[in-house]
Amino acid sequence: MKLHAAAILLLFWLGVFTVHADKGSASSQPMRKFSCVKLSTKQWNIRNFVNYEKQQVPIDAIMFITAGGIRICVSPNQKWVQAAIKRIDENRPAKRK
Repeated sequence: MKLHAAAILLLFWLGVFTVHADKGSASSQPMRKFSCVKLSTKQWNIRNFVNYEKQQVPIDAIMFITAGGIRICVSPNQKWVQAAIKRIDENRPAKRK
């Protein structure tokens, strides 16, 4: 009887641990394929950018993506970067409900 109770208790704890690990562990979170580790200091032509991603780890950066799929990492604190983000956001089609 003690073995039976221990087996049930073990299965219960494994179930609790599995649910907890599935919902909040780092291994269950999606990982980025690309990450900025170095920033470009060049001012780019913002008409070439079609999308962007904000990043805070490992460094604070904006990753611009060109129509050809090229990814360019820059500091988010520059005025031209903010203008490029605004332009991309304005050109995106409105989301449908």
